Amino acid sequence: MIPTWVDGELTAVDKLDAHRRGLLHMAVSVFVLCGDDVLIQRRALGKYHTPGLWANTCCTHPHWGEAADACAHRRLKEELGLTGLVLDHRDQVTYRADVGGGLTEHEQVEIFLGHVATRVPVVPNPEEVMDTGWVSLADLTRQTRQDPDRFTPWLRIYLSDYADRIFG
Repeated sequence: MIPTWVDGELTAVDKLDAHRRGLLHMAVSVFVLCGDDVLIQRRALGKYHTPGLWANTCCTHPHWGEAADACAHRRLKEELGLTGLVLDHRDQVTYRADVGGGLTEHEQVEIFLGHVATRVPVVPNPEEVMDTGWVSLADLTRQTRQDPDRFTPWLRIYLSDYADRIFG
């Protein structure tokens, strides 16, 4: 169950149902940077939408009653084995995107940015993540424009519409 707006009221709704109905729901996205490089992940093939596509460091939906910052830390640990990072809340953005299979992500996203001095080792959860990599933000932005089908819709939207608010 994820926090979702139904008829203007925040309500707990099954995640898949929210995506099938295209309901506006709460989400969290994290970008971890090392200098000018950003840690990205390739979503596991078993994910029910956008499998095998590259995304930002991590993203998820908070549990009902879970604070956004706590959710961001939880998901960094669950997906990548990362703990102890200091995260800076950058902004709240809203987007809507078709993610295939009759599903829609319509999210109000709290975006967090973390900085590390060195490329930290990650331990990807294979049920969530099939690969990770570090890429310069400029190269990532270029790649999402040149070969958009390799990347999740939300990553493309973040980089094309909200980069100044996230990274500026």
